[in-house]
Amino acid sequence: MIAKYRLLALDMDGTLLNDEQLITPETVKWIHKAVDAGVHVCLSTGRAFKSALPYAEQLGLRTPMVTVNGSEVWRAPHELYRRSLMDPKLIQQMYAMALEYDIWFWAYSLNEVHKKDNWDGDVENREWLKFGYQTEDDEIRHKVLMRLQDMGGLEITNSSPHNLEINPLGVNKATGIKAVCRLLGIDMSQVVAVGDSLNDLAVIQKAGLGVAMGNAQKTVKQEADVVVSSNNNDGIAEVIRKYILSDAKISGDSVTVR
Repeated sequence: MIAKYRLLALDMDGTLLNDEQLITPETVKWIHKAVDAGVHVCLSTGRAFKSALPYAEQLGLRTPMVTVNGSEVWRAPHELYRRSLMDPKLIQQMYAMALEYDIWFWAYSLNEVHKKDNWDGDVENREWLKFGYQTEDDEIRHKVLMRLQDMGGLEITNSSPHNLEINPLGVNKATGIKAVCRLLGIDMSQVVAVGDSLNDLAVIQKAGLGVAMGNAQKTVKQEADVVVSSNNNDGIAEVIRKYILSDAKISGDSVTVR
């Protein structure tokens, strides 16, 4: 018999990775147990593909990936399935706002990460995936958020309490994981989605089991079905042990699903 949940969708920063940006040996061990039991493990991240890929390779994953908050869905590593681009005019507007408020910003084009300290101003000749702002000034961040909402056509989330991440409207990790489900021939009810920030919220709400890390933002914890240990305390291992392989017979380092 196969496991009840067929797909484990993992956010990376603050979820799969600890604060040292590492996957702990305990988490690696339990991810391998899940894979051995026939569970697909999918990285679902705000990171760009080339930043996420080394971790997929470390885990030996050949399964689909969701990158840039859903702007890219990969059928397998290096095999693109779908990509959603941002209007360069919106990028230009968001850049102008960053200058106006004098706050740190970054943007992902297809092949590069552009930041405040290396921005060359060439917006029209690139294909854009995401824009982001970072500031610990709550008042300024709120003003930026209000203006972004007024612009329309944007999906606005965050990957930490101090940033804003902007994708095209309707592009998020939930739509990305739905595309992965279509590729794998499974339903969202068979998905366990785990995360810690607002860019995880949509998929946590839509998954069969939505899981918040112990270090997650308050809203994410409120919307999740369950809360597990933090990213520094092997929360992912707990997810797999308690909720994915709980109906499996665990013996040593092998897994037999009943």
